[in-house]
Amino acid sequence: MSRNTRIVLVFGGFVTAVAAAFYPIFFHPLTHKDQYKKVQKMNRAGINQADVQPVGVKTWSDPFKPTDK
Repeated sequence: MSRNTRIVLVFGGFVTAVAAAFYPIFFHPLTHKDQYKKVQKMNRAGINQADVQPVGVKTWSDPFKPTDK
């Protein structure tokens, strides 16, 4: 195996590993917004945000909801 082929395979393997690690962190949630909304709605049911929020910090708002600016 030539030296250039080995370098290309090592670099390609590294890029593939980074892409494989990045997919579930970024692309899967981006393409499955409705699923994540439903899960968060169930997880936050019965929680009063003002009771668990530290003093002086803005309460959580839905990042998927467009803002009126």
